[in-house]
Amino acid sequence: MNHTVLQSLLVALIALPLLGSAAALLPAPPGLRGRGPDQAVLRHGVTVTGVVLAVAIALAAGFDHDRPAAMQAQTDVSWIPALDIRIHLGVDGVSLPLLVLTALLTFLCALYGYFNMPAGPSPKAFVALLLLLEAGSLATFAVLDLMLFFLAFETVLIPMYFLINRWGGAGRERAAWRFILYTLLGSVIMLLGLLLVGLKGGTFDMVALASGNGAKLSHTTQLIAVLAIGVGLAVKAPMWPLHSWLPDAHTAAPTVGSVLLAGVLLKMGTYGLVRIVLPIAPEGAHTFAPCLAAFAAVGIIYGSLACLALARTGAKGDLKRLIAYSSVGHMGFVLLGIATLTPTGVNGALFANIAHGLITGLLFFLVGALKDRFGTTDLDQLSGTGGAALYGRAPRLGGLLAFAAVASLGLPGLAGFWGEMLAMFGAFDPADGLSRPAFLTFMALAGLGTLLTAAYLLVVVRRVCMGEHPETEMGGTLTGAPAHGTAGGPSETAAGAAEAPPGPSRPALADVRGYEFAAWTPLVVLTVLGGLWPAAILGLTDPAVQQLLGGGH
Repeated sequence: MNHTVLQSLLVALIALPLLGSAAALLPAPPGLRGRGPDQAVLRHGVTVTGVVLAVAIALAAGFDHDRPAAMQAQTDVSWIPALDIRIHLGVDGVSLPLLVLTALLTFLCALYGYFNMPAGPSPKAFVALLLLLEAGSLATFAVLDLMLFFLAFETVLIPMYFLINRWGGAGRERAAWRFILYTLLGSVIMLLGLLLVGLKGGTFDMVALASGNGAKLSHTTQLIAVLAIGVGLAVKAPMWPLHSWLPDAHTAAPTVGSVLLAGVLLKMGTYGLVRIVLPIAPEGAHTFAPCLAAFAAVGIIYGSLACLALARTGAKGDLKRLIAYSSVGHMGFVLLGIATLTPTGVNGALFANIAHGLITGLLFFLVGALKDRFGTTDLDQLSGTGGAALYGRAPRLGGLLAFAAVASLGLPGLAGFWGEMLAMFGAFDPADGLSRPAFLTFMALAGLGTLLTAAYLLVVVRRVCMGEHPETEMGGTLTGAPAHGTAGGPSETAAGAAEAPPGPSRPALADVRGYEFAAWTPLVVLTVLGGLWPAAILGLTDPAVQQLLGGGH
């Protein structure tokens, strides 16, 4: 495709959601109001995110797949000459899959929100914040200037804070404050590191800095920069022990907030490590790699043990909280792959990023559907007498939950398998100069983590899909608050049905609805496709990773 056309598509990818966010706050034209202004603005959100997804697919189609290591569709214009800060955009094999994933998940969230708007303030603000979040996320993966990267990285914090605080569930204010304080503190430290790199390197341009492979930065400068930038990115990843904001944020967030937080925002931290830290400060990255790998391995075990504790009977475990802790474990594999400093490990990390976005996004959608139907995500209530027992009452919903669980535990043939396997392969043979016995230990811990992951996810499937006491069930209801995730939507009917008076048989339960089928099918298809055809992503990332690592090891 023509360079100018590609360039225009990349600019449009960021500009469209930004303009759409501003337009969402304007009054709807009379002819487009439908049943009312609320429906009009929700339709506006679906339309804009749909167009952005179409632009992302066109960009992927026009991308020169024979040269994925080359930075394509570049726009490079001066913005603040005094500081040599430029509006520099571009896309390569590392960023392209993340741009498409972001556009897809945001569209699916807008579509889901159109039919199942979370209870809260005006839909206008909801749609405007959703589009602003998309613009900031897409910009983070497309910009090639350190200061612009920081601005885009920060842009997503405010809309996510308000999505949690205004449309979330119980404990939303505390969760939103923890989210913003943790990430802002990490960002301040990261800014200092970015400024150090830019001032010492003589430019804020990522491509120029990466082409020198750290030659302009002294060893001490690289150490300080990697420590500062790494802390800020690790908070967002999130890396143990900087993860403690995540379970609260996920538990309190509305369904679409949880999907975007897991599917998009967590990817920014690990993307920054691959795009900035590895090529620009390779000596510093090499020094801190064993520490990063150690924290990653602990995170894998910690996340899995926390999930096992939440999954056991009588623990009052919240299903959303459990999946949030599972993200700590899964992102541990991504961090371990990056810490190996090998093409195998880093490619595995990038693949695991995409797989986690698809699978965990689907899991949060499914848990949101359970919350709509039962008014709770408490595992004890979902699995006790009169509980969900999805296989018998909503077999399609139960089948999807089982599918997402086995994909999350890394079943071969599904997308979750390849990234984690490649990360462990990378740890088996780390880059030159890294302690192989230490990395073999980390690999063994990661392998143990996969077993623990299988254990807790299978426990969840058994409890939610089969129920715990089928032989003693005498009907009854599921206690808990009524579903809050609706605004006159169809899920109120299901929630009401779940709260019908006890009787000799359990009340009917709505199975997968049309809009849920539409929002979830792409994630299921891509999870299967990624598992059966991993070369679709690895073919893009590998040449770019080889170049970022200076030819590998």
